[in-house]
Amino acid sequence: MDLTTVSITLFILLVIFLGGSVWIGISLFLIGFGGLIFFTEVPFGLVLSNVVWNNTNGSAMLALPMFIWMGEILFRSRISQNLFNGLAPWMDAIPGRLLHVNIIACTFFAAVSGSSAATTATVGKITVPELQGRGYHPRLSFGSLAGAGTLGFLIPPSMMMLVYGIIGDVSIGKLFIAGIVPGALIALLFSGYILVRSLINPSLAPAGADRYTWKRRLIGLKEIAPVAVLILVVLGSLYRGWATPTEAGVVGVVGAFFFALLTRSLNWQVFLDSLQGAIKTSCMIMLIVMGAGYLSVAVGYLGITRELTLLVSEMGLSPYMLILILTVLYLILGCLLDGFSMIVMTTPIVLPMVQVVGFDPIWFGIYLVLMIELAQITPPVGFNLFVISGLTNEDIMTIARAALPFFLLLCAATVIVTLFPQVVLYLPDLMR
Repeated sequence: MDLTTVSITLFILLVIFLGGSVWIGISLFLIGFGGLIFFTEVPFGLVLSNVVWNNTNGSAMLALPMFIWMGEILFRSRISQNLFNGLAPWMDAIPGRLLHVNIIACTFFAAVSGSSAATTATVGKITVPELQGRGYHPRLSFGSLAGAGTLGFLIPPSMMMLVYGIIGDVSIGKLFIAGIVPGALIALLFSGYILVRSLINPSLAPAGADRYTWKRRLIGLKEIAPVAVLILVVLGSLYRGWATPTEAGVVGVVGAFFFALLTRSLNWQVFLDSLQGAIKTSCMIMLIVMGAGYLSVAVGYLGITRELTLLVSEMGLSPYMLILILTVLYLILGCLLDGFSMIVMTTPIVLPMVQVVGFDPIWFGIYLVLMIELAQITPPVGFNLFVISGLTNEDIMTIARAALPFFLLLCAATVIVTLFPQVVLYLPDLMR
């Protein structure tokens, strides 16, 4: 059987398994088994043992549960509510008022959680009732939350960057640093859009009864401080080279526990719930990573990766044309798969191709995270849409329409970082 037929067969089987609601990790393992058993003479059991060990024994993988646990602690403590209380007095004087709290709070929380869904759920539980009660425009409220919630994957520490770094053998520390400027750029685009819309139509963000004094604003800084300190400690230790990603994750967990104790929101139940949540999420990710590693090895033995790389080289595609094709592919995949699956399924195949045409693997990691952010607000599998739907009882398509302007702003950000790659690479280059 020729290579094209083998590739199409494996792809169709994967679609059938995923469409049949088979767990993603199990689906990837099954396709890998099938590829090795039926189309090669490679000992599939030996390959399995090697893949499982190689994908789970590295110190970088230990960072993953640490950052997840840190986010779980913050999610269940009073720190997130305090963050809103501290930001609200500062945002109330700006056109768009508390809608900016969605953007800024998501940016802050993203920098200590690493998860888009956790960021959206945590901030949404606080801001959605407040904005609804104050008469803010519902679609702009939902859309800004959906868009800003995606920053959980881009602003470091990011679980997506961790997984990409492990699979692509790319420096995780440099990936984290590379996400800072694009994350800030996207937050500014979102806030700028809200500001312009609110200047055109002030009724979108009506003034509330509260009148905040400078004394109240300065007191609010104390409530913002725990998250700001955590960001500085975790990212500062990485940037200065004082800690590896794993050690920085441990520091983050200790810091999250300390501030939860300080705000008197840590008890035995919160501890158990955060630990169980971290274990469940880590196990889910680990299964997907192992399955994807096994499938990528099978694809390598079948020669699919090599043939695709040669095909791209022979086609003579310009770098931008290749990125355009990949963008369309990822937008389609984003309608069907979650972000982790998109990374682990495509990185082993796509990364060699983009390196052939001259793209930096660190830049590609940020580009890939941007594609996953778009997937988070793309129906029918956009996780952020489901989270906000659960918070508001609105249907998925209503939330998706509300998120459309922020989807387009994310597309604009992708164009900017593609045309001007130094937006991504400037800070990592300083580390070299």
